[in-house]
Amino acid sequence: MELSVLNIKGEDTGRKVTLSDAVFGLEPNEHAMYLDVKQYLANQRQGTHKSKERNEVAGSTKKIKKQKGTGGARAGSLKAPLFKGGGRVFGPKPRNYSFKLNKKLKDIARISALSLLARDNKVTLLEAFTFDAPKTKEFKNILSSLQSNGKTLLVLPAVDKNVVLSGRNLNKVKVSTASDLNTYELLNTERVLLVEDSVNIIENLLSA
Repeated sequence: MELSVLNIKGEDTGRKVTLSDAVFGLEPNEHAMYLDVKQYLANQRQGTHKSKERNEVAGSTKKIKKQKGTGGARAGSLKAPLFKGGGRVFGPKPRNYSFKLNKKLKDIARISALSLLARDNKVTLLEAFTFDAPKTKEFKNILSSLQSNGKTLLVLPAVDKNVVLSGRNLNKVKVSTASDLNTYELLNTERVLLVEDSVNIIENLLSA
């Protein structure tokens, strides 16, 4: 696939870049993408949820009524789950939700996501740019010039502090680097803006 390189004003620079079919032209593997997204979301969970069971609730253990003759069910403690303020049955406990995936599977998932975006014409190549200082207004002007109004993922070849800070306050914008791309970010966007130099980095990382 061959794409034209645009400048920050949305104009064609006259240069073209050929995207590798090994990274941007494969048949997407939906199950690999599902597993990678599932792992990403699971790893975001803190897992610090906790509720008290009956042995952890503060209160008296005195038997609240006699065993027989009341016409009701037996009750040994106010800390039982059926009473207000009692412990919870099988409540959540702190746990680690993260799990591991094979590196090759994660690479296949990212390749699948990139191929899916390229197939749907959601990839735009952008000429390298930078800001002298963080300027959110200038960042918005670039998006307007490129007619990118929905969720946008800007992929830089390396961290550029001023560019990152410029896009940080925009709700529908995510700024990432080529080496930190993940499947969730790629699938959770409507358009990917690839800075020209980031293409080689992505292809070298994934085609190996």
